[in-house]
Amino acid sequence: MDTSQPAPDTHRWIELERAEPGVFVVRNARGHELRVGGDDAFSPVELLLAAIASCSSADVDAVTSRRAQPERFRARVDAHKVRDETGNILRDIELTFSVRFPAGPDGDAAREALPRAVQASHDRSCTVSRTVESGVPVRVLLD
Repeated sequence: MDTSQPAPDTHRWIELERAEPGVFVVRNARGHELRVGGDDAFSPVELLLAAIASCSSADVDAVTSRRAQPERFRARVDAHKVRDETGNILRDIELTFSVRFPAGPDGDAAREALPRAVQASHDRSCTVSRTVESGVPVRVLLD
């Protein structure tokens, strides 16, 4: 099999449309919409941080919740937006999980699986953080 070209089912896309100055509506293939920008919506940087947290959280939750449902499951991403000689960039991105499971053998099993699940997400599963860390170029085109 030729691995140089992605399979058709790997294609992901969103579409963005300007709603008003500085405010955009993002749509996905399933028809969901999200406002971006302005004072009452997520900024693009916040969406990137949310994507990192959401991607890893989905991975970790899938593994640990098979053992026990969490009593608390939170993730926070912190980063510093800086301007350097190359332009604006995020530095020092940190993803912190705060997860608590119930007492008992099922909770113990989930607690035991948690560090491995977090590491596996970081090392293999989370497409978002792995893409950010690998520095995949973004090609910009005009239609």
